[in-house]
Amino acid sequence: MNAMKLVSGPTALRFVLPVLLSLLVLLVSSSSSKAIPLSTYHKHLEYAITTLDTLNQLDEEETGKDFEKRLGDTLNGVRDMLPANQSVQLEQEIWNVDNTWLHIALNDIERADDSKRRLLIRHTIERLQSVTERVKEMENPGKPGLSKAEANERLAGILRRAEYEHQLQGRAAWERAIDDFIRWLKSWLPKPATPKPGQGAFFVNLAQVLVWILALAVIGFVVLKLLPKLKGLRRSRKKIKPQARIVLGEQLAPDQSAGDLLSDADALAGTGDLRAAIRKAYIALLVELGDRRIISLAQHKTNRDYLRSVSNLPSLYPGMSTLTESFERHWYGLAQATPSDWQDFRAGYKAALQART
Repeated sequence: MNAMKLVSGPTALRFVLPVLLSLLVLLVSSSSSKAIPLSTYHKHLEYAITTLDTLNQLDEEETGKDFEKRLGDTLNGVRDMLPANQSVQLEQEIWNVDNTWLHIALNDIERADDSKRRLLIRHTIERLQSVTERVKEMENPGKPGLSKAEANERLAGILRRAEYEHQLQGRAAWERAIDDFIRWLKSWLPKPATPKPGQGAFFVNLAQVLVWILALAVIGFVVLKLLPKLKGLRRSRKKIKPQARIVLGEQLAPDQSAGDLLSDADALAGTGDLRAAIRKAYIALLVELGDRRIISLAQHKTNRDYLRSVSNLPSLYPGMSTLTESFERHWYGLAQATPSDWQDFRAGYKAALQART
């Protein structure tokens, strides 16, 4: 008994959750070829979120080898719980769910070093939470009936939308080059040493400081040499004509403005396609905020990323939060857009921009 160590509290949670997840996978694996209820899929999403969150909780007594094993077990458990292709049933309808984006994210987490892994885990959890919210809406009773084709389109939009594509595949080459250079530099620097009894700790520390000073001097020299070239590159970039932009999965023409997009939204509303009108108007809002340099547009960003980027702007955030929720509810959810919903969105769009003028 004395040789055993009792584990409780958060530490126990970190080790028990992967085990429970694995057991749950074993229980459902025998019927993996059959469609699972949407409520079960919802529970699997929540288990995955909770289990992945334990990877951000480190134990001081856990060795690196132990953590790597726990990491592998946890990721494998999530992969088994949410396979790349899965049949999900709601009432009498069955859909084929594509979880490929999640498996790509899990592979990235497994390959990442410690400095990037926490960020990747957070992004994956956020995306799982977004899927969970939409699935929860589908479980709520009282929603208007949809044909199987319409429901398939909505569910596909939730689980395979452009925002769920691998976010880091668009990382700039210069960011990867910097990461590679830092790793190369660390490989040449001496590892921190603990002086043995009788050795001078002062001289050991002094040697390490001198090595770092030398390394910083080399970096400074390289930067000074490259700076003129970078300035020239910046000037040349200014002469380049505007390129096509991709916002929330929609490719925009180089000269397409927010006003053009809003006109398209009004035209869609005139034909009765209010759902598409709300989406187009929401993209117009993002483009307008991007042109005003309030937010930074990027292909990999989701609507929640854009909303978080204005969280420090009290004059804009509440209105944009309302518009974002309306966009998600009508485009990714099952809510049918009404003329009143469109008029409210149109008024909210105008009010949000007036708040920033």
